[in-house]
Amino acid sequence: MGLRIAVLIKQVPRVEEMELGPGGVLNRADVDLEMNPYCRRAVGKGVELAKETGGTCTVLTLGPASAEDSLREAIAWGADRGVLVTDPAFAGSDTLATSRALAAALTRIGPFDLILVGRNSVDADTGQVGPTIAELLGLPFLGGVKRLEINGAEISATSESDDRLVEFSATLPAVLSCAERLCDPAKVDPAGRAAVAAERLERLTAAELGPGPWGQAGSPTSVGAMRVYDDRREGIRLEGSIGQQVRDAVRLLAEAGVLHTDVADARNEEPVPDGWVRGDVLIAVLIEPGRPRVAWELLGAAAKLAGQRGGRVVAIAVTAPGDPEPDAYELSCRGADELVVLRGGPAESDVAGGLSHWCGQTRPWAVLVAGTMWGREVAARTAARLGVGLVGDAVELTVEDGRLIAWKPAFGGKVVAAIASSSSTQLVTVRPGILGLSIPRDGRPLGSTELTAPSRGQTLLLSSQIEDEMDELAAADCVIGVGRGVAPEEYVQLDPLRRVLGAELAATRRVTDVGWLPRARQLGITGRSIAPRLYIAVGLSGKFNHLIGVRRSKRILAINSDPDALVFSCADVGIVGDWREVVPVLAAALETAPR
Repeated sequence: MGLRIAVLIKQVPRVEEMELGPGGVLNRADVDLEMNPYCRRAVGKGVELAKETGGTCTVLTLGPASAEDSLREAIAWGADRGVLVTDPAFAGSDTLATSRALAAALTRIGPFDLILVGRNSVDADTGQVGPTIAELLGLPFLGGVKRLEINGAEISATSESDDRLVEFSATLPAVLSCAERLCDPAKVDPAGRAAVAAERLERLTAAELGPGPWGQAGSPTSVGAMRVYDDRREGIRLEGSIGQQVRDAVRLLAEAGVLHTDVADARNEEPVPDGWVRGDVLIAVLIEPGRPRVAWELLGAAAKLAGQRGGRVVAIAVTAPGDPEPDAYELSCRGADELVVLRGGPAESDVAGGLSHWCGQTRPWAVLVAGTMWGREVAARTAARLGVGLVGDAVELTVEDGRLIAWKPAFGGKVVAAIASSSSTQLVTVRPGILGLSIPRDGRPLGSTELTAPSRGQTLLLSSQIEDEMDELAAADCVIGVGRGVAPEEYVQLDPLRRVLGAELAATRRVTDVGWLPRARQLGITGRSIAPRLYIAVGLSGKFNHLIGVRRSKRILAINSDPDALVFSCADVGIVGDWREVVPVLAAALETAPR
């Protein structure tokens, strides 16, 4: 029997076309819309599987009438039909409201054996819709799938996680998000899209999906103030011979203190707030297994929030049978006041069940979760279970009138928006690396309680292979970022510069998409954020959706042969020249530079 496949897609603005108008207002009027690049892989795989099995591929999207263009593109690529979920009642939908509407649509026109989504969207990197829909429908979810085999009702998949490849098995029906390297993307020109017959498109309204509530009325989060992201850099583009430019660059970097060996001083780190406040407000931090540095970042941030709210921080540590016990003393040094040990496996659906139970009993004010693939699924499933607000990919946390305000990038990072939740418990996933580490405080013994997370048996973890160490890039004092202008066989030419600075290598999305470096090395709106004292951009154009990932760098040095390259306006110091000539001269100059 052929597979019945549904593909959920999103239409997004071409964020690289967005410009700031007079007064710093974002001009969106003339910006073209397109199918989200990651959704193109989902469409491609859906069509491929439908053809292989003699099944059907239905593509759905929620949006205005203009979103039909993306549905036409999917049909022109080979999908059987397109369904537009559209109604003024859907206006103002957040992730939960969007997922509820799409889940209702899937239930109405289904059943489906397989639901495919893009890994995330380039305009807002949250990756929440897939796991939220999986939870609403009671289905397993596999994220970032780059290899997929289906034998009857059994799924075997390789998932591209943050820094590792993970082998899973599951049983249909299921929800999968598609990685960039899963298959060829679906792309059809305007003429091909226009040729799609109108009868292959249909619409669903809010009334057809049920009473709701839909749109803003069903959204526990709301958008508040927005501010244009303004990373004012020195913008010094040097002149003269390469030797002269390098000497000037080294002098400027030394004067800025980024060649300093005292890391804490260079990064201006603050201590974890002391005082051991014992208020009634609970701020929980979910500790992802095997990621201590990310946990420390969240605990430090939670301790600051607790100081403002008069609350206490609860660390929730997930442990599987055979795992070592959580280091309570280390957690207390990093900001925890209490410890909850969540016994069970690390499977996201199981952890979400345990976390939801704990939240239902204690009603915490906020729960902070790492914005990793694991954290995003756990948070999305928990929010769906509890019906509470979830803000994904936060880069800043503040408190206003007793509410947690999570600031997150929007429109490809051109602006940051303040998101608040109306629910009593507020969930937030925080982008790793963006908040930085705080200096530990003196630790104290922690009281602990235990909680069991029963297994739902939705997925079976077969193996996990580390591709890269996630903490290496986050902890690096100096990072060299490469674009497509540096071929992988040329990376060895960067070794002298890497050695003298102790630098790690990072990349743009285009580099990781073609597999030149692991995805864990990708920086930007759909990648990671870091805060080194020095970031060196080599052979990259300087697009905003990459550089937002390095905005907390103390200094940015750019090397580009094009004197008009965009990257120079986003850097503190710019050297004009072929990086192949500049890098060895720069490495030699740094060898003798004052520290």
